[in-house]
Amino acid sequence: MARDRLENPPGRRCRQAKAKRGVVRAAVSAAIMGAALAATAGPAMAAPVTLPASAPSNVGAAALRVAMTQLGKPYVWGAAGPNAYDCSGLVRWAFRQAGVNLPRTSSTQSTVGKPVSRDQLRPGDLVFFYSPVHHVGIYVGDGRILHASTAGQPVKISSMAGFPFHNARRL
Repeated sequence: MARDRLENPPGRRCRQAKAKRGVVRAAVSAAIMGAALAATAGPAMAAPVTLPASAPSNVGAAALRVAMTQLGKPYVWGAAGPNAYDCSGLVRWAFRQAGVNLPRTSSTQSTVGKPVSRDQLRPGDLVFFYSPVHHVGIYVGDGRILHASTAGQPVKISSMAGFPFHNARRL
């Protein structure tokens, strides 16, 4: 133990742990993007994602995979895709591709599905912000959401830390 402290002082161990976390995060991000691209390659891109009947809890993950293919598309208020989106339009479009029809606005979407606490979020869960609700994103993991945020900003992945959390739902 004493030898470990000499060879690996606490600051070095902390830097090593941070570096490992960064590698893991990059690998997870790459896996999600790879799955999104694989799931939507070729002519099947316009077709709904086919899910096994035994896995209804994977609807959110399927919608997330499809939504990832829309990264970089422009934000336009009231737009519901496939060329541009607002926040609820992106969510509605992605879930429709996964076989789920959602209401049009973020405030009505915030009442669909099962409530989820912030500490129990899983990729594919819907996350709502502000009070009253007027923004929605799809949880990606690691405290981040995929969303269409505002004019001048494309569909992107952002930290949830900058938004006042309201509630979350799982479909």
